[in-house]
Amino acid sequence: MGERAPSESSPSGAGPARAAPAAPGAPAFPLEPSAAEMERLGRLALDRVVAHLAALPDMPSRGDVDCEDLCRALAGSDAPERGASLESLLDPLFDEWIPRSFTTPGPGYLAYIPGGGIWSAALADFIACATNRYTGVWQAAPALIQLEANVLRWFAEWMGMPATTRGLLTTGGSQANATAIVCAREKLLGERLRDGVLYTSGQAHLCVRKSARLVGVLPDRVRLVPVDARRRMRVDALAEAVAADRAAGLRPFLVASSAGTTNTGAVDPLDDVADLCAREGLWHHVDGAYGAFFHMVPELRPLLAGLSRADSIALDPHKGLFLPYGTGALLVRDGRALHAAHAETAEYLPTPPDGEAFYDPSQYGPELSRDFRGLRLWLPLHLHGVEAFRDALREKRALAVDAARRLAELPGIVLDDDPQLSLFPFHVTWPGATLEAENAATTALVEGVTRRGRVMITGCTVDGRFLARICVLCFRTHEDRVDACVEDVAAEAAAAVARA
Repeated sequence: MGERAPSESSPSGAGPARAAPAAPGAPAFPLEPSAAEMERLGRLALDRVVAHLAALPDMPSRGDVDCEDLCRALAGSDAPERGASLESLLDPLFDEWIPRSFTTPGPGYLAYIPGGGIWSAALADFIACATNRYTGVWQAAPALIQLEANVLRWFAEWMGMPATTRGLLTTGGSQANATAIVCAREKLLGERLRDGVLYTSGQAHLCVRKSARLVGVLPDRVRLVPVDARRRMRVDALAEAVAADRAAGLRPFLVASSAGTTNTGAVDPLDDVADLCAREGLWHHVDGAYGAFFHMVPELRPLLAGLSRADSIALDPHKGLFLPYGTGALLVRDGRALHAAHAETAEYLPTPPDGEAFYDPSQYGPELSRDFRGLRLWLPLHLHGVEAFRDALREKRALAVDAARRLAELPGIVLDDDPQLSLFPFHVTWPGATLEAENAATTALVEGVTRRGRVMITGCTVDGRFLARICVLCFRTHEDRVDACVEDVAAEAAAAVARA
């Protein structure tokens, strides 16, 4: 797992940058193989994938990513003029390149915000890619697009949003957030774009600020609102900022709250923000990429009180529904506003259908060419049933709460916040420790725990303090792996204090 890339003379890779060429005079691999050949190739790939997934529990939580030499070799590869055998391509992919990465689908991945990768979604993607139906406009695949519309309606119901809600399946939370800002901008600012002011907290995901810039809200019109002791947006400071901008002749138009920040898992006071937005005539957007799907679990909804009042919500099913990376969604309470921001046609396109009766993705978002991403949502939900996903979210929340409780009892560990959802921060300390010393010890703990191989955790710096953080969200993470995490944190904390 941790070995260097084979040299160009190595039979296992023949230089991982290049695939073995076909024998001289051999025909190139046909673009349209026979049915028998398709089955053979499918079996080869399937066997490697299944073996890889079966081995995940025993893989290091972080592969050897110190591989600059390998990347330089790959960067120097030429485009192959002739085809190669699938076997010769799968070998370096599975034996060398995939292992040298974070083991994001593994049970020990407690870093950042874990993604998913459930098998049923992989099957859906295979079907979608192989059948290759176009789902950009309704007339091209009406029934398939209706499956996407159904999924979006279910999402709206789980978030407690009304029947007027419309949405869009996106590539992730970044695209969802950007599309929401466009929608609010079009409805509330019109042509007076330069006057518009957007508000979010310093703990919001970086894509909020990046999206604002990309859609024309420049950095000097983005306000970072102070946060409280639990890193939640302060509504009193928000109100003051809005008032100051109005007094300066500017036009406040959007507040972007967080339903689970990446740094510490903080959930902004969504109800209070909704109240302020209603009074001030502002658009309330909630970045729920990490945490919003916890709202589909009835007993966990109080953790996200006020979410259902949002004007728009960004979701990441590749987090809360355990789907593959590249699966996002946007919901907009006033579907007409989303339609107005994106509706467009051309002479070469069919006339869009009645928007009240049928959903046309091209009229609700920026894409025209797009993949059939709805199947990777529709198929798993039907195959497993919604309650299976609710049960998994319940388990992740319970595991995080239990892990936080146990870590808080360890000598040398300070819990910086309880899990507001399934993520929590902590740091190392001891009597007389300086902030600099604590930061160094906590950094060493994060690396030490990850180097042990059973779990991977990451950290962040907030107000000058480096915090270790644990996020339980992988569907493969269960009690045994959380036990391993607690054990490894305890050992590394003890070592850090002993070194002090």
